[in-house]
Amino acid sequence: MEMSVQQLFASDVEESLLLGRIMSPEGPSPVLVRKGRLIDISQNVPTVADLLAGLEPGDELPTGKDLGAIGDYDWTTQWDGGAPFLLSPIDLQCIKAAGVTFAVSALERVIEERARGDASQANLFRDMIRERIGGELRSVRPGSEEAERLKQLLINEGLWSQYLEVAIGPHAELFTKAPVLSSVGWGADVGIRSDSHWNNPEPEIVVVCDPKGRIRGVTLGNDVNLRDIEGRSALLLGKAKDNNASCALGPFIRLFDQGFSLDHVRQTTVDLEIVGQDNFRLEGSSTMSLISRDPTDLVSQTIGKNHQYPDGFVLFLGTMFAPVEDRDTPGGGFTHKIGDIVRVSAPGLGTLTNRVVDCEQAEPWTFGVSALMRNLSERGLLATKA
Repeated sequence: MEMSVQQLFASDVEESLLLGRIMSPEGPSPVLVRKGRLIDISQNVPTVADLLAGLEPGDELPTGKDLGAIGDYDWTTQWDGGAPFLLSPIDLQCIKAAGVTFAVSALERVIEERARGDASQANLFRDMIRERIGGELRSVRPGSEEAERLKQLLINEGLWSQYLEVAIGPHAELFTKAPVLSSVGWGADVGIRSDSHWNNPEPEIVVVCDPKGRIRGVTLGNDVNLRDIEGRSALLLGKAKDNNASCALGPFIRLFDQGFSLDHVRQTTVDLEIVGQDNFRLEGSSTMSLISRDPTDLVSQTIGKNHQYPDGFVLFLGTMFAPVEDRDTPGGGFTHKIGDIVRVSAPGLGTLTNRVVDCEQAEPWTFGVSALMRNLSERGLLATKA
């Protein structure tokens, strides 16, 4: 499935400053997209993490080898039979995620918990919970006195949940989504466990932070979610979230500059499209203006005196998208089928496209940190610059 520049990149790509990674014949290489041209900067900066750690905001970006106009490439996907050309745009950064940052997401996590991971029981709890607490939850500011009063009310009514604690309490839910270098990029397969029968994509904005915790840009992400496994117990979060090919990022990081800032992100709407081989189609969106916690608050809770990230980190900001449309049986809700094509898009960020397969059928993750270091050393890219 070939993709045109218009389908892959944002409409303002000529004005965008993009950072990413490609698989060159020599190995993974960081690249910039400036004025619509692809530039390999690996000879000056061996990793994306190094670039963001060593470059202050506003500094001049490194030069490199001009690979040509982005419109000259056939952007083919992994399932077309070719080796992935576009990699996940991050490398040595830790991959973190924030959960339950939207009211709708909070309600769905409570529903999963009450349904014990059984999709067929979800509708029995959904209307009741939304009717009793939905409106209040949407308007409350996490950590406020109002939130504490609502918490006590819910406890008295027997509706309190650990998910509501992180939705309206002072502390956000923050967890490690995936190991370093395990994320997949545009055009790759994403994996769901074959023993999961209730799952969905989670289209999200992902902020990219340097070692000082400064947000330097954003990308798109799919935080693949297994609702039945997490719904049985929140202690199964790791099993539900961290699996082979279960984290997709891309296509590029849009770096902040005079034309694009965090304020643009705060007003962004992330769109989702799922197209199945059974001709099923689902569309949805997640509006960042409705997030309960500001991105800067979530970042400040991720890094600080109690936790450092010397190679930087990325942080999924959460989603309000939680599909409830029935796909097969009435009351069964939505779940993925093998072969689904998932597209996550946003103005200014382009489109992240992936195909759904079983985790066991996705390409195994074999290229870790030691492999990357050996590759960079063999290419002479780790030598100290004069």
